[in-house]
Amino acid sequence: MGKLTTHVLDTTQGKPGAGVAIALYAVQGEQRRLIKADTTNDDGRCSTPLLEGDAMLEGRYELVFAAGDYFASQGVAMPEPRFVDVVTIAFGIAHEDQNYHVPLVVTPWSYATYRGS
Repeated sequence: MGKLTTHVLDTTQGKPGAGVAIALYAVQGEQRRLIKADTTNDDGRCSTPLLEGDAMLEGRYELVFAAGDYFASQGVAMPEPRFVDVVTIAFGIAHEDQNYHVPLVVTPWSYATYRGS
């Protein structure tokens, strides 16, 4: 079976995004179901996979990152309302036997993601 992991990289400061609150949702039509909530560790990663084993199922998901709160906790000056605040990455898992790594590379002004393994 595969697994789903993530990490956060703060490119403003050139370091892992430690202490970022993350929520993982399963999405079916207009319905979202919270699967797991976690906070990144000192390496900007969750200490355990977000999905693995029997929980790793094909389908649509959303990862929600509290990026604005993270930057505020770092003392980064930001306008109100924040330009980048809550970052939602909507993605699909097509092969439950593969590893999916969905990182967030973020600043208060931009973000990017990609599929890793």
